[in-house]
Amino acid sequence: MEITASLVKELRDKTGAGLMDCKKALVETAGNIDTAIEWLREKGIAKAAKKASRIAAEGVCEIGVDGDKAVLFELNCETDFVAQNEKFKALVKTVGEQLLKNDVEIVEAALGLDLNGKTLNETLLEHVASIGENINLRRLVVVRKKPEQKFGYYVHMGGKIASLTIMNGGDFETAKDVAMQVAASNPKYLSMESIPESVTAYEREILTKEALNENAEAPKPKPEEIIRKIVEGRLQKNMKEICLVHQPFIKNPDQTVGEYVKAKGASIAAFERLALGEGIEKKEDNFAEEVMSQVKL
Repeated sequence: MEITASLVKELRDKTGAGLMDCKKALVETAGNIDTAIEWLREKGIAKAAKKASRIAAEGVCEIGVDGDKAVLFELNCETDFVAQNEKFKALVKTVGEQLLKNDVEIVEAALGLDLNGKTLNETLLEHVASIGENINLRRLVVVRKKPEQKFGYYVHMGGKIASLTIMNGGDFETAKDVAMQVAASNPKYLSMESIPESVTAYEREILTKEALNENAEAPKPKPEEIIRKIVEGRLQKNMKEICLVHQPFIKNPDQTVGEYVKAKGASIAAFERLALGEGIEKKEDNFAEEVMSQVKL
């Protein structure tokens, strides 16, 4: 029997499974929809697909390093309970190894990687079925350095935050210290020079309106020239707070990160940071509900 697109769509609509899984199921069952549904259920794919729509905001952010290549990635599950599961931890390790070994830089390409005859996406679905929670590779960042440069990396609280730096000169400990700084203070830019002009202009506009409003309510309004100086002073302060090299160093707030690195004979070339669940609307569960959700699966 010919496996048509409409037949594949019908099976997908009934099971929620992926298109390739539906096509494979129909091929294996000679195009019989009911038998294909059973086939998907037996493989755990139909069950896994239903879970795939659930919010997965827990899990880990991890870093893999091999020579001059590093990969930061976020693998999500639904609860911290599962994130501590040894099977999930083993999956994280496998994903990291595959991302380092293969030349992929976007999630879609990573999900198509071959793992012993199965795609990474199929492997994740199998774990969804066996572990009982939605699991997905949410994002990845590939970083490459020059041979003479050094990586520094740090994973905070078992994967809540992962940060990485590339250093010119210095040593691994210095680079790791800066990675810890990145994790703790979440800088947006490396230096003042790297801030886009559009960002600076927007911040200046907001600060100007704020200063003018304050001035309008002041008993003795300040001249326009003074207002401009106040705005520029506040702008410089705000911009430095979001720039890595200008931030107070966490291990010695009396010096900036830039001063610390310079004293070590080094400079910072780049940095990356991932924080678990950034931008995901999380469902609030208490511990009892979390346990019961596991019992019901």
